Amino acid sequence: MNIHQNNELLFTEKISSNRTLVLFLALMLLFLLLFIWRMTTVGLDILALASLFFSIIFLFYVVNYRMLEVYLTHQHLRLKFGIFTWTEQLSNIAGCALDEIPLLKRMGGAGIHFMFVRKRYRVSFNFLEYPRVVLALKRKRGLVQDVSFSTSQPAKILKLLGDAITPNQSALN
Repeated sequence: MNIHQNNELLFTEKISSNRTLVLFLALMLLFLLLFIWRMTTVGLDILALASLFFSIIFLFYVVNYRMLEVYLTHQHLRLKFGIFTWTEQLSNIAGCALDEIPLLKRMGGAGIHFMFVRKRYRVSFNFLEYPRVVLALKRKRGLVQDVSFSTSQPAKILKLLGDAITPNQSALN
């Protein structure tokens, strides 16, 4: 199904991170080398299997977290990170703002993360070197109350989102 069908595209962006790609690739290779070393010195054991497991996990990260795609229409915002997609109807967005969170949480990793920020449960689609926008939801999606995502154009997307949702609710409290 075409996400743009009967829905004018207001904003689209595809961002990637060479630093994140290199980090995940290095971790994949490190665990692969540990697996090979362990297999040649000891044989197949729990540490060899654990190394192989982590190598496969980081291979998935290399492939899946290569690019974050952001699509904004008059009806919804769609975030796509590899095989994972999050679509939020604009009618469910209570407010939006530049995402300013503590350094440890901000630098806690690239990819998709779930965390509590100011006692609100959040899903975050992010790369470390880009600013983030956070959306407060009117109605929870499961446990999720906020959605944040990286963008190279936070001012533009905040303006578009602010114009699309109720004007008096365009900033988070």
